[in-house]
Amino acid sequence: MADTGSFNPEMVNLTEADPREIICFLNAGENEYDGRLGARISALFVILITSSLCTFFPIVATRFKRLRIPIHVYLFARYFGAGVIIATAFIHLLDPAYEEIGPASCVGMTGGWAEYSWPPCLALIMVMLTFLLDFGAEWYVDKKYGLNHGHGDNIEDTITSGAAHEHAHDKTVGAAQSHQFLHSADQDGPRPAAANTANTDDASQEKFDVEKVDYASAASDLAFRQQFAAFLVLEFGVIFHSVIIGLNLGVVGDEFSTLYPVIVFHQAFEGLGIGARLSAIPFPARPSKFVRALPWLLCAAYGLTTPIAIAIGLGVRTTYNGSSYTANVVSGVLDSISAGILIYTGLVELLARDFLFNPERTRDGKRITFMLVCLFLGTAIMALLGKWA
Repeated sequence: MADTGSFNPEMVNLTEADPREIICFLNAGENEYDGRLGARISALFVILITSSLCTFFPIVATRFKRLRIPIHVYLFARYFGAGVIIATAFIHLLDPAYEEIGPASCVGMTGGWAEYSWPPCLALIMVMLTFLLDFGAEWYVDKKYGLNHGHGDNIEDTITSGAAHEHAHDKTVGAAQSHQFLHSADQDGPRPAAANTANTDDASQEKFDVEKVDYASAASDLAFRQQFAAFLVLEFGVIFHSVIIGLNLGVVGDEFSTLYPVIVFHQAFEGLGIGARLSAIPFPARPSKFVRALPWLLCAAYGLTTPIAIAIGLGVRTTYNGSSYTANVVSGVLDSISAGILIYTGLVELLARDFLFNPERTRDGKRITFMLVCLFLGTAIMALLGKWA
């Protein structure tokens, strides 16, 4: 870190001064805690309640049918939340990371941090690692269950030899439950599979029915494992971000009055995205008690993260300096890592697989328009909140 001990801001010669000393002086800060302990404690409980309610809502909507929550309410929660996740990645994580460890920051001008632009590098590393984890899980489960994608595994052979339908029989069942379907919840309800028009005897028909049942079971398990692994990565990234937010809210000074309501909405919207994504995962029909409890445990983990971080911030409220060199390094690295995770999850898991590559996507024009409006509304509102937090 640049030595600002002998730096005199009132006697600066811009032609001779070290730019690092100026930047580090401007970025330096002290503990900003200014009291209002009661309001900060209230923030702990308000954020706990609002974020938990928004996170649990999509789970309740999909698991308790007798509540008869309108489909458009659920769709709003799901796709508004998807937009929130994407805006969080770029506006609330990647941009602050540049301010904390980017080339124009005090950290970014010091030592090894000055050798490279680390925020996009760390985000890129996490995008590729998240992809590798996603692909690795898919590859492992595919090999374990021997499932076909159903959309041309041997594309090179097809191009060179024209054998497009060589294995048509092996892929008949796979087409009904394609690879992309395993990553997306059906938005219109299940569609009937193509009828078997071949003349078969009873034994052949029974064998075919058994194969379909076995495939459906394996496909369901595949869908759950892949989507649940992707969700854990998503929640991991969001929780990193929530810890930093809660810690800062516990010690921030004059900005507390503005930051308090903004973070309440921020965490509520982010919780909506977490819950909506979790509600779309196809859990097994007969899960174990532990698997059955996972959605509730994961929603509770998100709801508790920020309040716990606020409590920690209050515990160190008179000593913690959020603008210190160490705090900037830790926050910048975590924000960059989380940004990479959410960029991949938001663009691939939420957008591409739900809208572009989902054969079960709704064909209702009004519904798809509503979903897109919710998506862009969530993105726009979360991006606007980035003006304050």
